[in-house]
Amino acid sequence: MWWLLRTMCFVHVIGNIFCLLKPKLRNPEANMNISEIISHWNYKSEVYEVVTDDGYILLLYRIPMGKNEPRNSSTKPVVYLQHGLTLSASAWLINPPSSSLGFLLADAHFDVWLGNVRGNNYARKHVYLDPNSTAFWNFSFDEQIKFDIPATIDFIVNKTGQKQIYYVGHSQGTLLAYGALATNPQLAQKIKANLALGPVVTTKYLSGAFRTIAYIDPTVIKKVFGEKDIMTSPDGNRVLQFVCHRETMGTVCNNLLAVLFGYNPKNLNESRIDVYAGHIPSGTSVRNILHFSQGIRTGLFQTYNWGSDSLNMQHYNQFTPPIYKVENMKVQTVIWSGGQDILANPIDVKNLVAKTYNLVYHKKISDYNHLDFIIGKDAAEKVYNDLIAFIKKDQSG
Repeated sequence: MWWLLRTMCFVHVIGNIFCLLKPKLRNPEANMNISEIISHWNYKSEVYEVVTDDGYILLLYRIPMGKNEPRNSSTKPVVYLQHGLTLSASAWLINPPSSSLGFLLADAHFDVWLGNVRGNNYARKHVYLDPNSTAFWNFSFDEQIKFDIPATIDFIVNKTGQKQIYYVGHSQGTLLAYGALATNPQLAQKIKANLALGPVVTTKYLSGAFRTIAYIDPTVIKKVFGEKDIMTSPDGNRVLQFVCHRETMGTVCNNLLAVLFGYNPKNLNESRIDVYAGHIPSGTSVRNILHFSQGIRTGLFQTYNWGSDSLNMQHYNQFTPPIYKVENMKVQTVIWSGGQDILANPIDVKNLVAKTYNLVYHKKISDYNHLDFIIGKDAAEKVYNDLIAFIKKDQSG
């Protein structure tokens, strides 16, 4: 169980050695920010600051139209994209427009919004807390469910004037939807459909390298990484870029991804690994990682365990962390899942499907791993075209 911890430490330490090295990368988007990526492909974009009720400032990006679409005042369906754990809104844009969901939705004449949750590189500001303070990082996905998702959706609804929007989530982005829409009925009324890609909600059967995190004592993780941020430094990204941008190492890095996310090496565009390494990971809090590992150990989708009966009683007025009741999420839902996905394990997905009250469609893709849903070479063919067709049909109906 210790090899993953040692590897994370190794990347963290040697990042400082490589931070001054600038390998010649294949793709210019490798070190671009989100606005620059959108402009690079000749799309128009807008960026807004969303302030949550507890003071976090989240950058929210918008692609209001397709590349060749004339500006007009006609009302279009609104689609909100929510990234997964340690990622950012850039995850929807790191392939060329023909295979990135953010661009494909814009070209399909949708109003596209790309959100960020607290703790990633696009959401590290606060009204009064210092991002370098422990207090700033005192959150897990509980706060993202309670504050970030409602603030972002309310902002989009108010800005567009739409009563309902479409929610697309990947990985932990699906967990945030299930949690927020199950516990906030008013928010659920603003969602026309919940579209889940590789849903990671319960993780009892999650396998692979990430499972080892669950067996490392939380005090050890805090001792090594502190109680602030993790995977937010660009140094680690530079290490990955330095190694993986070389053609001879592309297959090695591809195999590493297979260990972490599931096996489907033929579906990774190795010529763009420098872009992927430049944007993944994008950071989160140590507590969020601890909360994620808690779900692996218990197999439950529940609030953060504070580590003692007295602390849980102080926070929840009960000795054990409350369970998020997935069955209370009544929004119509579509799920795409992968047979080789070791994070959204097929057994966990099957259990989620059984508890999803208003499931209208579930597509299983036998050879898909966890990352295929956002960077797979054939994601447009196997996932995005279906997703776009569903929204258009739902609009016409």
